[in-house]
Amino acid sequence: MEHTKGGFTMPGEAGYEKLTLKLAERWGADVVRDSDGTKLSDEILDAGYGVYSTICVIREHNAFGREHPECLQQTFLSTEPELAGEGPLTIRLMAGFFDQQFKVNDSDASLRHWQVWDRTAGIQVPWEGWSYENGNVILPAPVPYHAYTVSFLAYRLWEEINMYNHVTNAWQSEHLMPIDPRLPVAQEYLYNYLDRWCREHPATTVVRFTSMFYNFVWIWGSQERCRTLFTDWGSYDFTVSEKALEDFEKEYGYALTAEDFINRGDLQVTHMPPTPHKRDYMEFTQRFVASFGRKLVDLVHSCGKKAYVFYDDSWVGVEPYGPHFTEFGFDGIIKCVFSGYEARLCAGVPADTHELRLHPYLFPVGLGGAPTFMEGGDPTRDAQQYWVNVRRALLRAKIDRIGLGGYIHLLEGFPDFVDTIAEVADEFRAIKALHESGAPAVLPLRVAVVHAWGALRPWTLSGHFHETYMHDLIHIDEALSGLPVEVKFISFQDAASGALEGTDVLINAGRAGTAWSGGEVWNDPALVSAVTKWVAEGGVFLGVGEPSAAPGGWGTFKLRHVLGIDLDTGARVCHGRYTFDVETVPGLLPEGAGVKGLDHLYLTGPDTRVLAAENGLPTITAHPLGKGCGVYLSSFQVNAENTRMLLNLMLWASGRGLGQPWLTDSPQAECAWFPSAGKFVVINDSAQARTVTVTTDSGVRTVALEPYGIAIENN
Repeated sequence: MEHTKGGFTMPGEAGYEKLTLKLAERWGADVVRDSDGTKLSDEILDAGYGVYSTICVIREHNAFGREHPECLQQTFLSTEPELAGEGPLTIRLMAGFFDQQFKVNDSDASLRHWQVWDRTAGIQVPWEGWSYENGNVILPAPVPYHAYTVSFLAYRLWEEINMYNHVTNAWQSEHLMPIDPRLPVAQEYLYNYLDRWCREHPATTVVRFTSMFYNFVWIWGSQERCRTLFTDWGSYDFTVSEKALEDFEKEYGYALTAEDFINRGDLQVTHMPPTPHKRDYMEFTQRFVASFGRKLVDLVHSCGKKAYVFYDDSWVGVEPYGPHFTEFGFDGIIKCVFSGYEARLCAGVPADTHELRLHPYLFPVGLGGAPTFMEGGDPTRDAQQYWVNVRRALLRAKIDRIGLGGYIHLLEGFPDFVDTIAEVADEFRAIKALHESGAPAVLPLRVAVVHAWGALRPWTLSGHFHETYMHDLIHIDEALSGLPVEVKFISFQDAASGALEGTDVLINAGRAGTAWSGGEVWNDPALVSAVTKWVAEGGVFLGVGEPSAAPGGWGTFKLRHVLGIDLDTGARVCHGRYTFDVETVPGLLPEGAGVKGLDHLYLTGPDTRVLAAENGLPTITAHPLGKGCGVYLSSFQVNAENTRMLLNLMLWASGRGLGQPWLTDSPQAECAWFPSAGKFVVINDSAQARTVTVTTDSGVRTVALEPYGIAIENN
């Protein structure tokens, strides 16, 4: 690959100027940036590169936080259930919570929002049934052997990313508090701070907001054996305060309660269908974040600088696909990525510049605590694998820039990593150049993924792949991210009201009751009939795991008549079962493809075709309905063979056939055709060299690929 320059952001570090500038040249960088814990020296700033300066607006204000403790960010916490005996019950509120992260807010304004629950009976204890004293709630007359919880507001004393960095990198600096801009005094302070900051950074060309104000939820416990009590990258639980609750009630005409956030101890996890109250609160929060955020972006622009937002960490309320994102006026968005679906998430955001921050981050250890840039680590291996995951998505959607973050001095002992990133940078620029000539071709297959969040949160399940791997849908998203098909994301309401028109395949994947499968929404006859009619008229419904599953009514899968298969939850143990033979469709299931079985599946009729089975249970089936078809997979795990299998199933079920152009003869290699450039790209997703054939529109071509290699060919 020819060595080129541009489109690359690299971290710099004062004290390592020679290394910084040497690597900038090696990687073809045009921008340098600082990172948490590093600064850029004048020598780096004056070297002629663009300069990103990282800022997290709501932290590094401990003096203000101590002077105005009411401006610290808060959350609702709930104690673990305490079992009452004979006599009074005392519940210590902070038992089990990390006391360096939280402090009870016991102000009069806060106490009005507390709730004590008899969880055994499922009822709230009346105000006169409990009292508060010195960090404890006391119930003088609980029901013996009932379990009780207390939901209370707590200040957050330690901003979570700073907390993580202290633990990960053994930082000894002061713990940073998070400031909540809800109160006018905090808004005025933060605005003046940013004004000062911009003027003190004259060399900065781009202000890189570490998102905006509110962090994803990360609740730590007091016990080392369970340090993380709860974490959710899409939760709004850390945005709450007395001021937010009061403003919400004035605007919406009803009051939110602690239980709206605590939700019987489950909290408002993104993986569950949102309640109407949660949707209202999210919209309320998004409008506030966009309103004050726009003032800060305007301030940055008035100082002659651009404003980019980092989509991770304190991104809550920003919602890049939400109705208010464009109101911020950001010039660009930056997304940290491990996987292809994260690259697709970034690529579709309405912004002028889309940038990926690659992994591994230049820290001694990675997010999971495993060694990276230290003894025992293998950052070169990590970088190659993450890049292979991301690269296949870059063939389908244009990204403008890539980069790294962290401590550049750690690279002194890892020359192979430096070489790998140089290769990655050149590959990226070559792919970007193809996109600039025009979009890649896609197969005549339009795919819609339906879940509770729809277009608000496409290409994500609230976190990175390694945090959400257990959900079938994230595996589906990752597979789709590099396939040559059109993909859109719709909600169940969309599906019931006309959004299926022009769609060839509708995918519903997930466990019963989740936001991804849908839960109770499938008891809506309008949704069921709309999808059924669409399939009967020629559509393909592809269900994975427990699609359309809902309690009550007819069957577990409410689209059992479409899928030809259902799940027995115990009521049908006395019923007979259809026997079946596994049918082989030539070329449909690649060698090595397959899915894990799910117990208690049964065929609903004799016309369901079983394409694969495990231990006598069907795992992949197809069922005709009118002009269309239902396809079922008992699970889905992304890998090269299963990704090709997914594409094959969609093509076959929709009647398009498997012999499509611009596909390779190996699932381990993928191809993208750029008609405007007159070139096609073939990538090797494996660590083995291979020679593959590609059926082009002008004949069959043979392409030799090195391990993880890439080839760009003229048609």
